[in-house]
Formats: sequence, C-alpha cells, structure tokens
Amino acid sequence: MTVSSQGLPSLGLEPPALLRVSPLLRRLQEEGPVRRVRTPAGDEGWLVTRHAELKELLHDGRVGHTHPDPANAPRYVRTPFLDLMITDTDAEAGRRTHAEVRRLLTPMFSARRVREMEPQVAAVVDAVLDRFIAQGPPADLHGGVSVPVALTVLCDIIGIPPHSREELTALLSRMALLDTPESVREGQQELFAFVGGLVERKRAEPGADILTRLSEGGLPEERVAPLGVSLLFAGLDSVVTFLDHGVVLLDHHPEQRAAALADPDLMTHAVEEVLRAAKAGGSILPRYASEDVEIGGVTMRAGDLVLFDFSLPNFDERVFAEPERFDITRAPNPHLTFAHGMWHCIGAPLARIELKTVYTQLFTRLPGLRLERRADELRLHDGQLSGGLTELPVTW
Repeated sequence: MTVSSQGLPSLGLEPPALLRVSPLLRRLQEEGPVRRVRTPAGDEGWLVTRHAELKELLHDGRVGHTHPDPANAPRYVRTPFLDLMITDTDAEAGRRTHAEVRRLLTPMFSARRVREMEPQVAAVVDAVLDRFIAQGPPADLHGGVSVPVALTVLCDIIGIPPHSREELTALLSRMALLDTPESVREGQQELFAFVGGLVERKRAEPGADILTRLSEGGLPEERVAPLGVSLLFAGLDSVVTFLDHGVVLLDHHPEQRAAALADPDLMTHAVEEVLRAAKAGGSILPRYASEDVEIGGVTMRAGDLVLFDFSLPNFDERVFAEPERFDITRAPNPHLTFAHGMWHCIGAPLARIELKTVYTQLFTRLPGLRLERRADELRLHDGQLSGGLTELPVTW
C-alpha cells in the first residue's frame, strides 16, 4: 500500500476528551488496522489501531527500540525521555538485552511476592485515606490519594528512601514536560545523577528492592540509571492515571460500583474493565521496524516509526461488544493496556492490587463520595506525555 506524504492525518498532543475515543482515532481505526500518520513532532509513522494487529506486532521481534541512526530517527514527540528508549544496537542484541532485563526484574513482581505485598499496599492506602479524610470535603483526590498512593508503593518496591521522594517527584515532573527541551535535558542529567547516587548506596547497603537488584544484576553501569528512571516514570504516571479515571468511571456507574464492593471477585473484574476503558486512545509508545514488516495490508519499511497505542485497540468492536459501554461483568476482557508477550508490563500484578485496594477502601470508607464537577469539566494535562488529570475534585 503506497501512501502519499501529503495530507496525512496529524496526531496532536492536545488533551483528549475524557473516557471518549476521539473522532480522528475512531475514523483511523475504521479505515484500517495500520494507518500512516504525521506525529506531533512532524515526522511520519505507522499508527496501529486495532487489537489483532497490535497483539501480533507485540510478538514480532522485528519491531522494537533499535534504529540504525538514533539521532535522526523519526520521532513521535521530541523529548529526551523518549529518546532514552532508542538504541543503535542491532535488533538481535536489543532483543537479548530486553529479555535479560525482564529475567532480572520479573521475580520482583512474581505472584507470590505481590501477594506478600498486599498488606503493605493496604497499609499505605489506609494511611493516605486517613490524611485525605481528615482534611474534609471538598478535596482533590488526584493530589490527595492517587499520587501519594502510587508514589509510595512504587518508591517502596524500587528502593527510594522517604526523605528523597519529594526531590524525585520534582525531577520526574521536569522530565514530563514537552515544550522546554533544555530544561528537560538538565532535569534528565539531575535525575540520572539522583538515581545513580541511590544505586551506589544500595551497593553499600543492599535491600529487597529493584535498585539493589539492578546494582547486582551485572548490567553495564551506564544502563542502570536510565532503566531505573524508566521504571519510575512509567510506573508512577500509569497508576495515577488509572486510579483517577477509574474513580470517575465508578462514580458514573453507582450500581456497578455497589455490586463490586459487595463481591471481591467482581471488584477484580471491575479493575480489568477500568484498565480497558479508562483511557480511550492516546497511550502511545514509539517503536521502530528493524526489517520490512507486512501487516494489515501495508508494508512498514526498516527504520520506520511504529506507534503502539495501548488503549485505542481496547475499543476495537471486532473484539469488544459495545466497547464504549462500561461493564464490570465483561468476559472475556482481553485488553492490551499492559501490552502483551515480551512487552507485557512486569509491574501489572502490583498495579492491579493497587487499583483494587484503593477502590475498595475509598468507596467503603466514603460511601457518599462523588465528583464535584462533571467529567467534561475535568482538565487533562496539556503539553506533557501524561494524559492524566490535573486534579480530581470530590466531596462526600
């Protein structure tokens, strides 16, 4: 399929409508499973819009982080944070490195370890809710619950000491900005130095945490800090967003919320439906084809930018009946929010525990909790990689 570079649909970074697929993304999905688009950076790339093709490509070793010329590779957005993910190693070496890192970190998120962490997560949520409730209504659930819960749990498992977490939050915020490249570069250097210093201390005082495991895992020194940074950024942003958006969804569906609170198994299903429906497109991560790949009636050439959207395919009518309907009894629910195959998020079991614990404790302790604004009045971050809310005003 030959596509002219003229008149390509352009993806933007403007905040999407909360919980609704944008008309542009819906149109692209209907037109084909893989569509040529222009990115916010002005480059051309392939957007994967449908479930079957995304799942197939997540198993295809020819699509990954490697590019022969990283400095001139087409970009989704121009930010040093995403640039960290591009490597000029050959594709096979990239796959080996990726597999090595997964082998190193996956035991930290094993089913047994996550079960053991449940009481710890519950204690964190309980303490955060104590402070939040004591402030009285109205209050910002985003800043008062979602951020501190996600930050505390993530820092505990990664190994960030409590006295360093305020500095970490400030550094991560600078990395998220897309419109100040120089500031982001400076923040990147500071963040690497921050994580590097923690790794050094872990060598002297090891613990049962990810930074200790990275420091002892035999990875090249120059890779440890960037990997730690990627885990911090991805883990914090995604959990906060799903905590916020899930509260909005459950507020909009009080009967389903009540049913989930009455049945822990149904609450588990509710979490899966939140993960499927809470972000309606725009959860994009860039990859590159290392060889020509034919899929969905197009040929992606070696070096082409490939955009994996991990939320848009969750609204593919070929897989999900009435995808824009929120239904906590939906089964099966094969969403791709946590990717799949070799790219499946290793932190997914912990994220699920966090969401289930927050929703259960929040609505049990505050059964009258409700939004202070309509969903269409809530503001989403503009000009950042995050598509999350700036605040979530609630009362009870």
